[in-house]
Amino acid sequence: MCAAKVETRESLFVSGHRACHGCGLALAVRHILEATGPNVIVVSPTGCLETFTSPYGYSPWRVPWIHHVFENAPAVASGVVAALKAQGRPVTRVVAIGGDGATFDIGFGALSGMLERGDDVLYICTDNGAYMNTGGQRSGATPSWASTTTHPAGKQSVGKTERKKDLPEIVAAHGIPYVATASVAYLRDLKKKVKKAMTFHGPRYIQIDTPCPSGWNFPSHLTLEVGRQAVKCGLVPLFEMENGKIIGVRKLKKKLPVTEYLQGQKRYRHLFESDGGQSELQKLQAEADKNIEKYGLMESG
Repeated sequence: MCAAKVETRESLFVSGHRACHGCGLALAVRHILEATGPNVIVVSPTGCLETFTSPYGYSPWRVPWIHHVFENAPAVASGVVAALKAQGRPVTRVVAIGGDGATFDIGFGALSGMLERGDDVLYICTDNGAYMNTGGQRSGATPSWASTTTHPAGKQSVGKTERKKDLPEIVAAHGIPYVATASVAYLRDLKKKVKKAMTFHGPRYIQIDTPCPSGWNFPSHLTLEVGRQAVKCGLVPLFEMENGKIIGVRKLKKKLPVTEYLQGQKRYRHLFESDGGQSELQKLQAEADKNIEKYGLMESG
């Protein structure tokens, strides 16, 4: 009897890259491409993703991939869309994948322009909360009270005092068809949202929480657990928006105290080692509670 023929399919983002152990970003990209399929062109600005996937003579990418300077991923992606249209290639889609520094800060103007023009680009922000590629400097995505290399905690400092920029809401205010948040700790949900985003045309935005063991200082085997804790405490709400309206959220059966999420990360250690840190911990709990109320995250009953 003949053995059944087994069909194998090569990953579109293969192993052998130079990402850190436990890198949430590398995991996210692999599953993003599983969701999009092969008929895409990926655009990535400078950042961790560019650095660990482009050593000389090797590439883990099995789809066309374009790297460019920090600030213009949305503009380059828009140009690729225009080129595909001129060539009569409507089936090939364009996906931009940028970190929080390139998205929240350096490329923010280009992103707004892409959204305003209505260009057919899926922009995905892989959010690890700082400029990890260049040493862990604070970004507009760095959460309040986290210690970074440019806002280090010390006797006269409790870390970054500013709040994290609410970029999904800012993006949604442009009136685009689809906005979502996701986490590498919930890969099925992540892939579902990417697949759904690919059914829309026009600008779309997905923000993925990608815990960073190196920058957040937690053991590399705990990446998924840290990601789950962020969602379960309410600091990282998972939701979908269509045309500016919330159409779905990931519900919480039980609210996890914010301290359980923070205490395993060295970037928050200072809040637990001083009496003054209790005030900031309470503020972070209040922020999580506000998210839970705003998005209706708790299951009823």
